[in-house]
Amino acid sequence: MADELLRLGLHDLHVSLGGKMVPFAGYEMPVQYPAGVMKEHLHTRAAAGLFDVSHMGQVILRPKPGMEALALALEALMPVDVLGLAPGRQRYGLLLTPAGGIIDDLMFANRGDHFLFVVNASRKAVDIAHLTEKLAGAAEVVPVTDRALLALQGPQAEAALAAHVPVAAMRFMDVAVLPSAFGELWISRSGYTGEDGFEISVPAARAEALARALLADERVLPVGLGARDSLRLEAGLCLYGHDMDETVAPVEAGLGWAIPKLRRSGGARAAGFPGWESVLGDFEGHLHETIVGLRPEGRAPMREETHIYDGDRFVGKVTSGGFGPSVGAPIAMARLKVDVTAPGTQLTGEVRGKRLPVTVCKLPFHPTSYKR
Repeated sequence: MADELLRLGLHDLHVSLGGKMVPFAGYEMPVQYPAGVMKEHLHTRAAAGLFDVSHMGQVILRPKPGMEALALALEALMPVDVLGLAPGRQRYGLLLTPAGGIIDDLMFANRGDHFLFVVNASRKAVDIAHLTEKLAGAAEVVPVTDRALLALQGPQAEAALAAHVPVAAMRFMDVAVLPSAFGELWISRSGYTGEDGFEISVPAARAEALARALLADERVLPVGLGARDSLRLEAGLCLYGHDMDETVAPVEAGLGWAIPKLRRSGGARAAGFPGWESVLGDFEGHLHETIVGLRPEGRAPMREETHIYDGDRFVGKVTSGGFGPSVGAPIAMARLKVDVTAPGTQLTGEVRGKRLPVTVCKLPFHPTSYKR
C-alpha cells in the first residue's frame, strides 16, 4: 500500500519540482520530472544531473581491535582486497552467501579509523544483520540515520560542486570529509551512471538547502529513477535484484573483474571467503553462464525476462533491458550460456511471441568518463 511506503527527507522538494512519485525499494521515489526521462538522461551525459539516493543505506563499521583486524574480517566476507585499501579511497565489494551467491553489491570506503559502507536500499536490513552477526568481534556496526545522500553526475558535476566545496583534486574512487555551508559533507568521487561525478552524504537537516543550491546552477537538472536506470544500463552496470541476487555468483553476473588476483587461486590471500571453491572455479573453466550485452535489431526493446534462443535452444534470459538514449537504440544485458557469449554471436529474443534478431556485444554500451 502507498501509505506504507517510506518517504525521503526531500519528498516535498521532489513534489514541488514536479517529480512523478512511484514505489521503489519500499520508498516513494521520483521516477521522472517534467523534462522527462530522455532529456534527463541526455542532460546528465552533457552537463550534470542531481539524483536523490537517500534510500540507499549508509553504514559505519568501527573497528574493535583495530582497522587491520577489521579489514581481514571483511575479507572473510567479501572476495576483494580490503587490507590494501588506503585511507581516503573507496572500492566496490560483494557480500556472499555460503554457496557464493551475492547477498549485495556495495561501495566501501576507508576513512582512516573506520569503514563506511553504502549498500542497496532493498538489502539494507539484510546487510546490517549479516554484518552485525559476522563481525561481532571485529566491529561495531552503526547504521547512519541522520544523513541524506545525493548523487551529482555528469561532465559538469565537478564545476557545479566546486562552487561549494573544493573537490577538483579528487580522483575516481577518492573519498573526503569536507566542511561546507551545508554542514560536514562526506563525498566520494563515484556514481552509477558511467559519468564522472560525486556521491554526497549531507546532514539531513541541510539536505534541501544543498539540493536547492546545486539546482540553482543552470548546468544541473533534477533526474529521477527512469534516467538513473537507462544511464546505468548504458554503462553496463549491474542492478541488484535484476542482474544478480543470492542465486547468482560474481562471475555469472559478469563481476569477475571485482575479484583481484590476490584473492584468486595462487594469490597472496586467495580464497577464505564464502563459497570460494565455487566462485574461484568459475575462473577455471567451471562457468556455465555469464552476463553479456545484447543489441536487438530494430526499435523494439527487449525487457527483463525476455527469453533468448540460439536456433531452437533456450540459452538464457534478459536481466535488464530498455532503450539507450545516448546509443539511440534498444540495449539489454542477459545472462547466457557461455558457449554463445562471444561478441558478434547472432541469437534471437522472443518478444510478444515473435523471435527477433539480437547480437551479443561487449559492455559497456556507452564509454565511461571517470576522472582517473
